[in-house]
Amino acid sequence: MLRRLSVKPFTINKMYAIVEINGQQFKVEEGKKLFVNHIKDAEEGKTVEFDKVLLLDNEGTVTVGAPTVSGAKVIAEVVNPLVKGDKVIVFKMKRRKDSRKKNGHRSHFTQVEIKTINA
Repeated sequence: MLRRLSVKPFTINKMYAIVEINGQQFKVEEGKKLFVNHIKDAEEGKTVEFDKVLLLDNEGTVTVGAPTVSGAKVIAEVVNPLVKGDKVIVFKMKRRKDSRKKNGHRSHFTQVEIKTINA
């Protein structure tokens, strides 16, 4: 009786890229929706291009940029130009000193949907 000990299921690798958007790095795939730091001058339904592609994986063929992959760009559509994040409360206190400071903020995001990855 023969047995296979290490049988891995066949998986199809999608094309993905690592992109820098407003100082943060994101792994993007076609059809994926992301919340990125607020993009100024973004309007709903318009397309945005991201040129800083740091890594590109095309069905197992990996291309690493130095610092970016030349000629590669990611095209995304703005779904919602302004999304407010959760409220963050910062509370500072020094014990026995009658010193308290309460502060807070809400981060602004832009929701984008990745349309195409051009290599």
